[in-house]
Amino acid sequence: MNTEKVDVLVIGAGPAGTVAASIVNKAGFKVKIVEKQKFPRFVIGESLLPRCMEALTEAGFVEAVEAKGFQKKFGAKFVKNGVICDYYFSDQFTDGWNWTWQAPRAEFDKTLADTVEAMGVPVHYETTVTGITFNGSDSVTTVEDIDGNQTQIEARFIIDGSGYGRVIPRLFNLDKPSNMSERKALFAHTNDVKRHLGDEPNRITIVVHKPGVWVWVIPFSNGVTSLGFVGNPEFFNQYEGNNDEEKLRSLIASEPYLSERFEDVEFVFDPKILQAWSSTTDTFHGEGFVLTGNVTEFLDPIFSSGVTLATVSSQNAAHLVIRTLNGETVNWEKEYTEKVMQGVDVFRSYVNAWYDGTLDTIFFAGSFVPEIKNMICSVLAGYVWDLDNPYVKNHNKALNKLARIIQLSDRIDQNV
Repeated sequence: MNTEKVDVLVIGAGPAGTVAASIVNKAGFKVKIVEKQKFPRFVIGESLLPRCMEALTEAGFVEAVEAKGFQKKFGAKFVKNGVICDYYFSDQFTDGWNWTWQAPRAEFDKTLADTVEAMGVPVHYETTVTGITFNGSDSVTTVEDIDGNQTQIEARFIIDGSGYGRVIPRLFNLDKPSNMSERKALFAHTNDVKRHLGDEPNRITIVVHKPGVWVWVIPFSNGVTSLGFVGNPEFFNQYEGNNDEEKLRSLIASEPYLSERFEDVEFVFDPKILQAWSSTTDTFHGEGFVLTGNVTEFLDPIFSSGVTLATVSSQNAAHLVIRTLNGETVNWEKEYTEKVMQGVDVFRSYVNAWYDGTLDTIFFAGSFVPEIKNMICSVLAGYVWDLDNPYVKNHNKALNKLARIIQLSDRIDQNV
């Protein structure tokens, strides 16, 4: 069996893996990426947030991505019963990027992987991790390529950015159930020939279909639009259809905001189902390894947090790995886990507030204090680590208090 030696082995060639690989490679360490799938490959998470642009910039990816001509995204639009609540990232409370992209992830991820490979980091596709042994901080990882050839890779550190593959958690039984409710998505890409009927494509549109059920509409620059319904699994059972395409068409027809625009729309691929996506793990790090991105925790697609949590956690992990390899002592729990969980916990509060109706009350109140809307906008832009923002620092209490004030004001108005 062949044996290779590297400083850092990165598992996964998605945004989490490539951001970390680029930053560590720039610091002068030998890095290798192994990826189980063949790229390009389909994955959801097509609407990014401005905060991830900082990680993409440091990794050196922005110029290559911009050259692809992906749709620029300047905000988010929420719709309920024809009422619109718009958020523009240029109005956010936090200083930072005020735009990002909406892009088919297959092409976006391949662009990042090709760019990091051009930087000198080898990327081995269709290569599966079959085992890992640790000897202190050093490790030996056994991988197998598509032809069955096995190789052992000796590494001083492993960064697991394998996403839904969750390589290290599954190999070492670190997975644990998420406390998020189970939900299901039915979605497809569409040839959006009636896009002129919507005031897009420069932002994602979220449509409240029914309580606890919503729709994403994500236009791409190539004329294709990603369209998906999300709700509890039982919700989908009430719609007729012999297959997923018929069910998705029935859902589209039942939503007035979408029915005309997407009537008889052509699907680019057969509609897909994603279900039970929320996951977490017992630990985010150990001697000789760190977990990044969706391997740590994935919440819900409602606020497009996946790529931001993936790239920002990988950006942070890469710096700590570099310090570790340089002989510094790193408090991984404080400097990594607590920082990752800061962002996860803020997004979790907003996800829960979306499904329990708190954000419904806030978003469709008609109007509320502009400064507060700007603070919430910063969260929607991914700036969930800005503790100067009260709607980040006190995320649970602030949202609930604001909703109560709005509800009280509504009751007073009704009684006048």
